[in-house]
Amino acid sequence: MVVLDIKTDEILAAMTANGVHGIALAPDLKRGFFSNGGDNTVTIFDLTHWKILGTVPTGQGPDAICYDPITHRVFAFDGKSNTTTVIDAVEEKVVGEIPLEGRPEFAVADGNGSLFNALEDKSQIVKINARTMKIEKRWNLPPGCGPSGLAIDAKNQRLFIGCGNKTMIVLDATDGKVVATLPIGQGVDACVFDPIGQRAFASCGDGTMTVVQQTGRDTYSVAEMVTTQPRARTMAFDPATGLAYLPIAKFGPPPAPTPDHPKPRPSILPNSLEILVVGAKP
Repeated sequence: MVVLDIKTDEILAAMTANGVHGIALAPDLKRGFFSNGGDNTVTIFDLTHWKILGTVPTGQGPDAICYDPITHRVFAFDGKSNTTTVIDAVEEKVVGEIPLEGRPEFAVADGNGSLFNALEDKSQIVKINARTMKIEKRWNLPPGCGPSGLAIDAKNQRLFIGCGNKTMIVLDATDGKVVATLPIGQGVDACVFDPIGQRAFASCGDGTMTVVQQTGRDTYSVAEMVTTQPRARTMAFDPATGLAYLPIAKFGPPPAPTPDHPKPRPSILPNSLEILVVGAKP
């Protein structure tokens, strides 16, 4: 897991991981957390010296990970066991496990003690109470849409859901009603929301990033479909600068299929990882 200074382009640290998937930051505790799908753990590190502080066990195949600042808990979403492992970020220990009844993808916190998670195989969004560690709501999306990317406009309580059927669904986070549906690219992974520009972004494996602009109360439109690079699906966003960061790499042939991975992804060529920086035209 590499730490990159986006002001100087300097690599500040590199920490050993075993199949890292997601990263969650707790700046109020000066700690960070990343999920290791290779050994079913979450690694804890400090945000000052970039030192590993320890690890905690999770369910099988932890993927997305999210920090709730109200309860000071980290929620690791276990993609193979369909559970959420709840970690006390202060005590650095597991305090619970939540059955999801579906395969989890991205998750977001609203800052008021609730989390939302996309269940890809069920085409559902679940609302989790971070205090009670219980699912409060379960909202059905259009069948077969395959939700993956998830972002939140916490102020207006709107969720932006990137789906495998090349659509972004805007959902009311209070009652689960669909507010809008917009076209995006193929193979979406990440979505982010820009609270300053009132825009949502969806990065897709087909080499596009869709920019959705709010044009009025509960009205949205596609402002632009930006050309990125193939397989540039994961994304981080800095609202202070309006810049998006997408990791990219060069790929070789896929490994041989196995029972656990019948459709393996192409292998990443050594020393080919880069960060693509995308911003508005000057």
